[in-house]
Amino acid sequence: MGRVSIQSVTKQFGGQIVLEDVTLELHTGETVGLIGPNGSGKTTLFRLITGELQTDTGTVTRSRGLEIGYLPQEPSIALDRTLHDEVIAAFAELFELEARMHELSDRMAAEHDGPDLNRLMADYDNVNARFITAGGYAFEQRVNEILGGLGFVSSDHKLPMAVLSGGQKCRAALGKLLLQDASLLLLDEPTNHLDIDAVRWLEKFLAGHHGGAVIVSHDRYLLDRLADRIVEIEARRLVTYPGNYTNYAKVKKVRRLTQQRQYQKDKEFIGKERDFIARHLAGQRTKEAQGRRKRLERGLAAGEFTLEVASTTREAKFRFSDPPPKGSVALRAEGLAKRYDDKVLFDGLGFQVESGQRLGITGPNGTGKSTLLKILLGEVAPDAGRFEFDRKATLGYYAQDPEQLDPETLLLEHLRAERPHFSELEARSCLARFLFTGDDVFKRLGRLSGGEQSRVRLLKLMLDAPNMLLLDEPTNHLDIRSREALEEALTEYPGTIIVASHDRYFLDRIVTHLLVLRDGRHDLYFGNYSRYIEQLEQRPASVAAGDKQRSKKTKRADKPATRAKGKTVEPPERKRFLKLGTADLESVIFSMEEQVGELEARFGDPEIYKNGESVGRLRTELDQLRHELSVAEQVWSERADSS
Repeated sequence: MGRVSIQSVTKQFGGQIVLEDVTLELHTGETVGLIGPNGSGKTTLFRLITGELQTDTGTVTRSRGLEIGYLPQEPSIALDRTLHDEVIAAFAELFELEARMHELSDRMAAEHDGPDLNRLMADYDNVNARFITAGGYAFEQRVNEILGGLGFVSSDHKLPMAVLSGGQKCRAALGKLLLQDASLLLLDEPTNHLDIDAVRWLEKFLAGHHGGAVIVSHDRYLLDRLADRIVEIEARRLVTYPGNYTNYAKVKKVRRLTQQRQYQKDKEFIGKERDFIARHLAGQRTKEAQGRRKRLERGLAAGEFTLEVASTTREAKFRFSDPPPKGSVALRAEGLAKRYDDKVLFDGLGFQVESGQRLGITGPNGTGKSTLLKILLGEVAPDAGRFEFDRKATLGYYAQDPEQLDPETLLLEHLRAERPHFSELEARSCLARFLFTGDDVFKRLGRLSGGEQSRVRLLKLMLDAPNMLLLDEPTNHLDIRSREALEEALTEYPGTIIVASHDRYFLDRIVTHLLVLRDGRHDLYFGNYSRYIEQLEQRPASVAAGDKQRSKKTKRADKPATRAKGKTVEPPERKRFLKLGTADLESVIFSMEEQVGELEARFGDPEIYKNGESVGRLRTELDQLRHELSVAEQVWSERADSS
């Protein structure tokens, strides 16, 4: 089993320590979720593992032969290639084997019956075996499968990399990395730029990956489904938690409560000891006081006491306007339709949202989630249909596109200008609720990161106190702590929520109903995202039975020739091909090769990956056809040799 061993490593930049005396072991076969605030050292740790950075102290040891594949947040790619050519560069070693096979083949043809023929044939068989083992005859299928899963269609393959968007380039880099089939994957925010279907596909791909992976991601749902353990970077150190993200959150909460209790207990003990020492050091109990002082000093030096805990902030309570009474209709939409040119986003869309409900809108990119919200806001006109809000509804809208803020204004000043009646204490309390504490409140707005600016916008929206929220991808640009702060605030919110989001963990925690937009269709589900997936994956027993029967037939068809009572049992297809004349056999082989090409091309269609059963049936059909083609080619080769 491959392994990376990190022992007592410290790394600093310009005198600032990023990682201090950290130790960690990573093994192939396990998936680790690496989390921590932005700037805490996650990328630095990855670069130390790859050897791109050297340690200041400590060692990083990699097992011999361990292949590491690293996906940075901003990968480097060749802009002078097409998408297809850039991605298949992952098969450089495979192409070297293929070139070697051609070379040996030419030499064998030139050698005829010469003395080196047997050696050349043995070399060719060895290289060919390595080529087959590495997937040499199926690499185009793998390319189509992975690019299709990541949302590319076959017509994209010929596009120059230079014309692709930033998100498409990142997806191409991810596809190239996955094709390399490295033993240990280091993935830095791999779900950035992926829509909800592509994230589901990636999740299934990584679940079947035979090696190990370390994943930096804000996608808690992904970490829940894949992670065997969570490693958190906290205060320059690494802390390991067993299990997935949800288990990490539970364990950390318990640890923090335990630490808080121990901190209070130790604080009281140290206070009493120091008080005793101060009162008796010069009195009749001097020796006892001196002994207690020595023990206390030794304990403090040895770190036996909990002297600090994670900072806690007093949370502000938001006051919201009274929502319409429960059971009343907050929004009713009927027959909504919208298209752009020939693309139909939705047609005949109707739904009803009752007061207090939380409707999530999800689906792949380009299906009309943001457009639907803009129609409800009156910013975009529908092609057909109508909608109506409750007359008491007061709307609050969070758009994906950030508003322009005065870059020179201090954050605290900005909030108090928006809310003149706030005292400084009240303003700081509200800012703390969205994780702006200490000197953070004196940052200039122009110096805030994208995630920090998003938190400011969300805070202002909550302070507006509407009784109905329309949110468009509110967790974009937010790290995990910020997402959880938003979720806590929305959990307290008593009004109606309509939110477009691809954040599956967020949808699980917040929504009660889910509207799924896909390919011009729409479906409404009761429950959260996980409940939707359960319903999606439930299949009638008759369908499952049919699949099982087809699987048995396929296994029988794929079964190779075996020995029975000393005789070779021929594949059933062979008898059919033996009956054909040579010209007819060549025609059949040509036709089957075309069919194989057509089936391989279907792996480049993203639609195929929206249904796991469709992918399985396509693979089975392709494998069966390849098997028959192999038998036909063997029959043709035998005839050619005997002629």
